[in-house]
Amino acid sequence: MDLKTRITRRDAIKGAGATAALHVLGCTKVKPAGEIMNTTTRMPAVYLPHGGGPWPFTHEPMAGDPHMYDKMSEYMKKLGMVTPAAPRAILVVSAHWEEKEPTVMTSAAPPMLYDYYNFPPETYEVQWPAPGAPEVAEEVAIALQNAGFTAARDATRGFDHGVFVPLKLAYPQANVPSFQLSLKAGLDPAEHIKMGRALEPLRDKGVFIVGSGMSYHNLRVLIRNIRGASGIIEDSQRFDDWLFETMNSKADVMEQRLVEWEKAPAARSSHPREEHLLPLHVIAGAAGDDAASVPYRDVVMGAHVSSIHFG
Repeated sequence: MDLKTRITRRDAIKGAGATAALHVLGCTKVKPAGEIMNTTTRMPAVYLPHGGGPWPFTHEPMAGDPHMYDKMSEYMKKLGMVTPAAPRAILVVSAHWEEKEPTVMTSAAPPMLYDYYNFPPETYEVQWPAPGAPEVAEEVAIALQNAGFTAARDATRGFDHGVFVPLKLAYPQANVPSFQLSLKAGLDPAEHIKMGRALEPLRDKGVFIVGSGMSYHNLRVLIRNIRGASGIIEDSQRFDDWLFETMNSKADVMEQRLVEWEKAPAARSSHPREEHLLPLHVIAGAAGDDAASVPYRDVVMGAHVSSIHFG
């Protein structure tokens, strides 16, 4: 089944404003920005921006603004509320892990991976000792193999900051088994949507799927803003508006637009390299027919960023 053909269709109501959330045929409630809700027993699939480095765990406010991450912190602390019950496991597709083939973390006790540089000493002492989920990881590997991928296993990989930053805020007790799935080298958007489709059935088996990236990720421009540039990054606004419009589209249109994301306004200036966007493609693939919502939109480091939830 190619990206232009789906057995079912998701029809979005037209004319939603840029700050409204999505209202989809078959749903009786619009999910406004700022509201996180889930009323089914199926686990959701979530794409979120994980921010800049270990931002919650430094004593020094980033960019000199102690309140820059207030809204993001509030959003992440409520993330555990989106699931209808405690997850059997959390699967995170992080922008910070790429392999030749999709690779799952299989350690029963994953270590920490401090994959950032030049931050204060306390950020290298952060701990989030969640157990791994090797049995569930094997289910993921088998699902990917059944979808035609050559899935690999990694028993030594640790939690990178795309995982422990949001999940330490959402699950501070570190009591939910968690593991990662890598991106696939080559960063083909259609392949990552296909990966997500293979994972969709796991949502009905208690697996909470999270894509961790940033909806805007031009690191050079972000660093310039941190060092004192003022104002909003206009390209981030243009891309974020396109992203919202994309999520507010019929399913086949949404998928095709994601595959052709480079045609979006300010696409390459927003993502010179697309590794922080492609976790969204996996989440969109895992969405099935579920409605999309945008519960979090914010300006961080001068850039417009959004989270996208399905289910």
